[in-house]
Amino acid sequence: MVATMSDRVYIFDTTLRDGEQSPGCSMTVPEKLLMARNLVELGVDILEAGFPIASEGEYDAVTAISKEHPAARIAALARCCAPDVERAAAALSHARQPRIHLVIATSDIHLKYKLKKTQQQVLDDAFAAVELARRHVDDVEFSAEDGARTQPEFLEKIARAVVAAGARTVNIPDTVGYATPKEYGTLISRIVTALGDSAIVSTHCHDDLGLAVSNTLAAIEAGARQIECTINGIGERAGNCSLEEIVMILKTRPDSYAYHTGINTEHLYSTSQLLSSIITFGPQPNKAIVGRNAFAHEAGSTKTDTQRKDHLRNHRSRSVEYPRASSSSENTADATHSDNERRTRHDLTREELNDLYQRFTAVADHRKKGLMDEEISSLIQASREEMLKIAAQ
Repeated sequence: MVATMSDRVYIFDTTLRDGEQSPGCSMTVPEKLLMARNLVELGVDILEAGFPIASEGEYDAVTAISKEHPAARIAALARCCAPDVERAAAALSHARQPRIHLVIATSDIHLKYKLKKTQQQVLDDAFAAVELARRHVDDVEFSAEDGARTQPEFLEKIARAVVAAGARTVNIPDTVGYATPKEYGTLISRIVTALGDSAIVSTHCHDDLGLAVSNTLAAIEAGARQIECTINGIGERAGNCSLEEIVMILKTRPDSYAYHTGINTEHLYSTSQLLSSIITFGPQPNKAIVGRNAFAHEAGSTKTDTQRKDHLRNHRSRSVEYPRASSSSENTADATHSDNERRTRHDLTREELNDLYQRFTAVADHRKKGLMDEEISSLIQASREEMLKIAAQ
């Protein structure tokens, strides 16, 4: 990393655009508005609201989100052609910090079979689209679709051209999830070096080989300062880089990755849960950061026993931060004594904690299927009511 380079990484959330395009993830305008409110509260730097030219619904969603959050930085996707650019600009007319996000394919395979254009034609289209977009907004981002498989010489050439035309951000997507961290980092480093301080280099990684987060980390170390990602990692095919995973890696391991974001991490789980309630599926139980079992440990393990003892030591009262679910009575230690951040918290005295432990094990031993947050909340309420009765006698 260049010594003078900022360690601030910007989060570009594309849950409502790229994420919403995947099967089972479509959202109505009211659902997009609800999700957008939570993303703004979460603290994403740029919120990509949709692809206005795609449909009336997409146009309406971008317009509605721009109206409700005029101070937020709202982005709309457009292909490098005049109708798309004009439609995106119209949908963003209520935003005070609008961004038009332009995209065109740049790899040889896309040029030959998808666009049927030469490199020069694509470069000309991109340059003209950026110039047109700049007539409407100050903030233009350019994405080289399938950038990770584009000839590096051409990628550098088109990156320089769009910045000269007025783009502030250049995104190099791994559109088909084919790149590996080493080669992707090398490519990002080349573009960062070529552009210098003239533009921010962005990364947009898909997870087809399970490398989206790893590739993103490599890109950050190579100088990328914007991450395009989604809540729960939703997106086309195997999905996008997971917002919660990349954010928590940077927050948890500053010794290895000395970068920071503006995300309010305490809202990650609730935002994940909201998305799950809107679309047709949620993250798998063992999903990092937001999965139900992400912080469940077996009580017999040395790690969990140490956590439990350390949590109880020298405290008159403590805050119980239980996980989303626990697999059986063997998981009770971490269910009631966890130092990991949780969405739901209850301040309990030692007596209340011990009573809750007994109630939890009794139910879990009987069911062997685990308890959810709301069920544990009910146990806490029942415990407190019982103790109040005893105290009143």
